[in-house]
Amino acid sequence: VLDRARTAGVTRIVVPGITAAGWERLLALCAGEAGLYPALGLHPLFLDHHQPADMQVLETAIAHHAPVAMGEIGLDFYPPAVDRERQTTLFEAQLRIASESGLPVLLHVRKAHDETLKLLRKFRLPRGGICHAFNGSLQQARQYMELGFKLGFGGMLTYERSHKLHRLARELPLEVMVLETDAPDMPPASRHGQRNSPEYLPEVLQALANLRDEDADTIATQTTANAIELLKLT
Repeated sequence: VLDRARTAGVTRIVVPGITAAGWERLLALCAGEAGLYPALGLHPLFLDHHQPADMQVLETAIAHHAPVAMGEIGLDFYPPAVDRERQTTLFEAQLRIASESGLPVLLHVRKAHDETLKLLRKFRLPRGGICHAFNGSLQQARQYMELGFKLGFGGMLTYERSHKLHRLARELPLEVMVLETDAPDMPPASRHGQRNSPEYLPEVLQALANLRDEDADTIATQTTANAIELLKLT
């Protein structure tokens, strides 16, 4: 996967954490491969996998391994039986650690942008972060921007029926956009139903260039610079 991604021109990849059980393997992978950058976090859809002790483990891991961000964290109120209270408690605890450690955050948000923005205003993270796979309103996008956040665009941008997303891609300033794949999930239209891969990132880039009627190389340069600046990538 890495060989194919690099051949496609994708040379820097942020790899976010999901559960504490996976952090050690994730850190080892990133330490052993050039251009891979770890983020550590507890995902809101994996509540049954998280333990109270994970917060102390997270703080220790951040101190010892210096990840580029905390993530993937956030709120996901899409599933009908979701425990909103537990998700919110988990999210607040991680935002507190991010604030104290000075890390940006990688947000997973579905059907919960207003609730997420309320908590972000409470903690006022010094380095903001990225709202991954952003699909909120233009007004919500501007609120994230005011809080120092970039907005992630991925495979859904390549689908003809993603009209709301297309409008956002046209109207938002390029300076707040970053490209992503969210592999193995959210593949582009050309790979619908298949396993996603970072090697398909150029398809997202081309979709964005077509929507904005702008040069793909210019967009690639700017969105890459956005990510490097926010996450302090080397």
